[in-house]
Amino acid sequence: MKPDFSVIDKLGLSLPPIGLYYDLFKPEGIPPLEAGVEKSLCEILRYAQERDEPFYFSKDHPENCVGKIMVGMDSFPPSAESGQIGPRLGVFDAARCNARLYYSVKRLKKGSVNYVSFGPYRYLKKVPDVLVFTGPAAKLEPVLRAVTYSTGESDRSECTPVMGCSWFMVYPYMTGKVNFIVPAFVHGPHGRQLWDSDTVVVSVPYQWVPTVIGNLGEMPLELSGHASKEAYYAEFGGILADLEKKMENP
Repeated sequence: MKPDFSVIDKLGLSLPPIGLYYDLFKPEGIPPLEAGVEKSLCEILRYAQERDEPFYFSKDHPENCVGKIMVGMDSFPPSAESGQIGPRLGVFDAARCNARLYYSVKRLKKGSVNYVSFGPYRYLKKVPDVLVFTGPAAKLEPVLRAVTYSTGESDRSECTPVMGCSWFMVYPYMTGKVNFIVPAFVHGPHGRQLWDSDTVVVSVPYQWVPTVIGNLGEMPLELSGHASKEAYYAEFGGILADLEKKMENP
């Protein structure tokens, strides 16, 4: 059953969440990324938010960073895997530090994906492989709360200072874990100025999409205790006082 993605409208996000699909075969019913567009994979995600209509990116499209490698369309050259790039960027002090990342960063098996489709949430006809939200932390608080609301699951964030696309586009798909990152902490998105500096990216893998969307439709999106500091203390203090009274005669 398709979740009701329209509940996302209530979050008031300025940029639409994007659903990603990883396919071996050409997707039907959507056009390719237009000719002449040459961007990194994370830039293509941002472009999908601006374009606000579906398209697919293929192994035949140009890509100017490591995105194709992360989604299984290409492989790293030895100069990269030996850690030569990071020290030149000023991100690592030596190649050995940079080289460690290539053992932990998630990437899909080479040849397993030929197409990555990008679909703004209003166009999604089925649960995407990964649903990527971007926006200020306060706007995305309900999304992470929706993970915990009916499950008690803890929030988590895993990332590295480079190859950020792996952590919000591939890692959730491969692990089945919801992940969030701060793009300003990652060299590529920061340098490309893809989003405002206070942006958070929350990535929801397909296993969690029905739960998150369902809970967004059921739970209060705006909590009364978030209205002001005074409202927070009044509400929390009232709850504690009420519980203390009830404990007098349990």
